[in-house]
Amino acid sequence: MSEETLRRVRDRVRPFPDFPVPGVLFRDISPLLKDPAAFRTLIDLLEDHLRASFPKIDFIAGLDSRGFLIGPPLAQRLGIGFVPIRKKGKLPGPTESVSYTLEYGKAELEIQSDAVEPGQKVIIVDDLLATGGTMCAACELVKRLKAEVLECLVIIELKPLKGVEKLNSIPFYSLLQYD
Repeated sequence: MSEETLRRVRDRVRPFPDFPVPGVLFRDISPLLKDPAAFRTLIDLLEDHLRASFPKIDFIAGLDSRGFLIGPPLAQRLGIGFVPIRKKGKLPGPTESVSYTLEYGKAELEIQSDAVEPGQKVIIVDDLLATGGTMCAACELVKRLKAEVLECLVIIELKPLKGVEKLNSIPFYSLLQYD
């Protein structure tokens, strides 16, 4: 991947100081989503990475809600299905759920019990990795269904928050890193 290609994506990530609370520098992907050429470049880069890294992937699982924006087009490009991992109470039918701790409280994620089969190979995607709590919970859900998490994939990694450490031995890839 060329620096110019990566810059096409990086230039469409907008910083917002003091959002959602004072002291936080929010990384907004809205301009990336609004620019069809930059968004296509993003999906191209993620597709190239996955094709080069994994000979067989069964599903892309996306985290509620921004993982839903990059997961389906990526899955479509790879010719595989997409599985949503949602906030509690948003999925019909039998589900598996896991509670996890956020910086400001607790949350719960769910996946439909029949979303993946034992042994299937899954990539979990989201827009950003911060403290790693949500991504770690998603990995737990996929593992409960006895599927294999091949990798956690994000557009943006906030390195000072050390979220990758929570993932332990699960492979992780971020396109953009911010210190």
